[in-house]
Amino acid sequence: MTSLQTNNFFAYSSDVKDALLKIRTALDKPERTLIGLTGGPGSGKSTLANHLISHFSAPLAEQVTCLSMDGFHLSKSQLRALPNAEEALARRGAPWTFDSAAFVSRVMNIKQSYQRDDILWPSFDHTFGDPVEDDLKIKKEVKVVLVEGLYLLHQQDGWQASQSLFNEHWFLDIPLDIAIERLAQRHMNAWGLSHEQAMDRINQSDGLNAELVASYKNQADWLIKV
Repeated sequence: MTSLQTNNFFAYSSDVKDALLKIRTALDKPERTLIGLTGGPGSGKSTLANHLISHFSAPLAEQVTCLSMDGFHLSKSQLRALPNAEEALARRGAPWTFDSAAFVSRVMNIKQSYQRDDILWPSFDHTFGDPVEDDLKIKKEVKVVLVEGLYLLHQQDGWQASQSLFNEHWFLDIPLDIAIERLAQRHMNAWGLSHEQAMDRINQSDGLNAELVASYKNQADWLIKV
């Protein structure tokens, strides 16, 4: 499914319409609202987040932002320095291959900084495959912050400390087989792989991560069905 098809699909989802209403309600509150959007690899988290943000025009658009946890990947050089470097590089994207402590600290700063300070946030350069530190700015006036990522509900590897920092946790509930096929198509388009090669790659890492993420969807406050 292409990004355009996925966006059109989101447009007709009643849950997505409810998500927009929830954000609008949060904009009327006096304090900042942090929403965690979790879902497995290939579920469409980034696409959904961008779809939601795109519905707000000025001046509301200046009060809503979306962030990804991808900027907290350990860099390739950091992974190579680990005692289990070969495994870490092969399993990059697993919960223990991120800097969860830095993520928790940055989310806490965002939670406490409304109307006080701008906060910087790392992005992820997909061309080079490494984070870019302090690449994004969350302005102090932003009222609703949507953070999307795999492990916001994960209860190990340091991620558990972030859970209470969010006002709500949403889970994008896509059938696992559909998400895996989306990943396969993404790998085929990005690297010119055959379907079999893409699935081999997924089975080594992303598929394992997808099963893990799916195991804690019931911890979310709300399951978004599309």
